[in-house]
Amino acid sequence: MARIAGVDLPPSKRVEIGLTYIYGIGRSRALQILEKAHVGSGTKVRELSEDEILRIQRVINQEGRIEGDLRKAVALDIKRLIEIGSYRGMRHRRNLPCRGQRTHTNARTRRGPRRTIAGKKKSAVGKKG
Repeated sequence: MARIAGVDLPPSKRVEIGLTYIYGIGRSRALQILEKAHVGSGTKVRELSEDEILRIQRVINQEGRIEGDLRKAVALDIKRLIEIGSYRGMRHRRNLPCRGQRTHTNARTRRGPRRTIAGKKKSAVGKKG
């Protein structure tokens, strides 16, 4: 099992997909890394040699932040927005969407499950018997 940047890559998947298990690496960045490391994207993770794994690790270290460093940087960016009192910071503080989505309906992922109000029922307006 290949271990890169503290993450165990799934052995049965292709390297291109396996690299996406690392926080901060998506499909396009994985392809760029493999191209620079001279590794075929169709190769399965279990078929990687030690030399290929080392080349991939070297390229990833040169590329930039991933995993813990990236998570820390994102958290600090959000904290900075909250401290300066920007609109986006306020939305983060209130656990609401920051990028302009509507919240009258939807946004359940961000706002959490619906809280029912006691005594409020749906009225039967316009219902004929």
